Amino acid sequence: MAERLAAAKAHSLSAKHALVIGSDQVASLDGGLLRKPGTRDVALRQLEACQGKSVLFHTGVLVLDTASGRSWSHVDRTEVKFARLERSALERYLDIEQPFDCVGSFKAEALGVALFEHIESRDPTALIGLPLIWLAAALRSAGLDPLGRPP
Repeated sequence: MAERLAAAKAHSLSAKHALVIGSDQVASLDGGLLRKPGTRDVALRQLEACQGKSVLFHTGVLVLDTASGRSWSHVDRTEVKFARLERSALERYLDIEQPFDCVGSFKAEALGVALFEHIESRDPTALIGLPLIWLAAALRSAGLDPLGRPP
């Protein structure tokens, strides 16, 4: 699903002679999808359901060369093991960060890491929504060196 959504995003643009990057993320808990909560109540229910459990995140990315039609795609798998915290701690977290537009109801790039026991991933940037280690390699394959000199 993450791969399909990333590809749909990349192909939705009508840019010519460009490299287009599409990315999307899908999270699952106990085999069910976790979505963006939208509200504090839904976010609290999500975080409570995650306590002591692992949530799997699949982050899909597609790099599309619109000039040649070539593309490179990848799906990164990240497992987040949640710590067991008191409801009051979860409520404080939600009040501080208000991650209501974030899949899983947290922001890993900020205080959300305080909710975790550990994270397992080949690319820690994937959890934030774009696997930058893979992307750097894909850009090199497409002829762009992320460390190259600017034009």
